[in-house]
Amino acid sequence: MAKTDVTSLTRADLADAVHDQIGLSRAESAQLVETVLDRISDALVAGNNVKISSFGSFILRSKGLRIGRNPKTGVEVPIEPRTVLTFRPSQLLREAINKS
Repeated sequence: MAKTDVTSLTRADLADAVHDQIGLSRAESAQLVETVLDRISDALVAGNNVKISSFGSFILRSKGLRIGRNPKTGVEVPIEPRTVLTFRPSQLLREAINKS
């Protein structure tokens, strides 16, 4: 797999890995990666959590209304309720990261 950036794994990198390891054409590999990412995105937008075995879970969490403070002026401002996305790595992924 060709890395274009030391700190980021791109869609193109994923498509190249599929092409190299499975042997699909570059166009089919790119389409496969897009399809997988679209399915994950669609599930999250629909309000569902996504669990990928041996990798981790993308979890949606609701945060309620709270009061924040502008650090420069000290003025209190309400922070509206929102949904945030968190990622929890699997135990296997955590162990692999900590070994390296």
